[in-house]
Amino acid sequence: MDPQVFIRLSICSLGLRIAGSTLNSVKNGIQPFSSTCICEIRLRGFPVQTITVPLISSPDSTPDSQAIASSFYLEESDLKALTAPGCFYSSQAHLEISVFTGKKGSHCGVGVKRQQIGIFKLEVSPEWRECKPSILFNGWIGIGKSKQDPRKPVAELHLRVKLDPDPRYVFQFEDQTKLSPQIVQLQGSIKQSIFSCKFTQERVPQMDPLSTYWTNGADGSDVETERRERKGWKVKIHDLSGSAVAAAFITTPFVPSTGCDWVARSNPGAWLIVRPDPCRPECWEPWGKLEAWRERGGIRDSVCCRFCLLQEGADFLVSEININAEKGGVFFIDTDRQMKTAATAATPIPSPRSSGDYAGLNPPVGGFVMSCRVQGDGKISKPMVQLAMRHVTCVEDAAIFMALAAAVDLSIEACRPFRRKNRRAASLSW
Repeated sequence: MDPQVFIRLSICSLGLRIAGSTLNSVKNGIQPFSSTCICEIRLRGFPVQTITVPLISSPDSTPDSQAIASSFYLEESDLKALTAPGCFYSSQAHLEISVFTGKKGSHCGVGVKRQQIGIFKLEVSPEWRECKPSILFNGWIGIGKSKQDPRKPVAELHLRVKLDPDPRYVFQFEDQTKLSPQIVQLQGSIKQSIFSCKFTQERVPQMDPLSTYWTNGADGSDVETERRERKGWKVKIHDLSGSAVAAAFITTPFVPSTGCDWVARSNPGAWLIVRPDPCRPECWEPWGKLEAWRERGGIRDSVCCRFCLLQEGADFLVSEININAEKGGVFFIDTDRQMKTAATAATPIPSPRSSGDYAGLNPPVGGFVMSCRVQGDGKISKPMVQLAMRHVTCVEDAAIFMALAAAVDLSIEACRPFRRKNRRAASLSW
């Protein structure tokens, strides 16, 4: 399998140091600094990222050089777009970091307007396209201008900007998951068949090795049962030789919760993701669990997918993503992004090396692991899956993520609102 070119742009070791005292800051036109400041990180073609900047009080201290504050993942087309001249914008793109005091909002009913301290800009240079590890900037830099002396900065920003190659394998289901499609690897305009996907919805025969785990098989002819619960769904991933190398199946049915007509957080449906047991032929071992439910919103609903690794009977949360139920979206596992959102959570988030180490929870390397793009309610979905090359040591490693992607895709349908039986028709049946 040949990977596609991706690079990871990381902003690390972020910190802010105030130039002078609080009194001087007021004289310079900046309100007294609170305990937190924020920065907006912009790169053309990508959503703006807003994060908190820690304040550094000691003049001798520097932030942790390994602490990643923000990351951008760029593929070859992104690099071309950033370096190509355009009609409506400057041909020279920049990484731009704007630092502000406080946050937008109000205090005691009075509007509070944040103030900009200063801006750091880093030019996108040709070396970005070389896809080699490099440090683009490292250290302190003055930002903002003092009103008393424009030559002096208001504050100093510490950061470390680095580029790292992060090649990925890109796969796509050639049709809807329920139609048992082929799964191909994409390399430019070239497609290469790698796996086949087999979806079933009937009761599992006892001779099937998965029957050890299968406890919720459903008779496909039971339409009335399917009206009120969705169960018995199974997906097997086969390699080119026809051997099953991964599977996903529903262990907890998707049923409407009490008092509503949808799968709620209080009673989510669940999938078990399994792979062949290397020590026992024809047997499977659990690898992960995916729970899904529907979150009701004001205008649009979302489907929440919560994925945990299974290790010695314990569940380790690694991703919890809300996907727009109407438009679809991206489920991902990215240990850096998850670390930020779950910094205060009690459940630890591991940083794996490969899918094998992922199950073993070994933590030496983090970052992007996988992403899966799916469509929303009622739309034809052909999941697109990206896997970081460093997490894939063999074809079987990729297969287990294909099973997870299939479960995510099917969860969008499994979480659709249930249609209540027509009351008039029900009364006539009596």
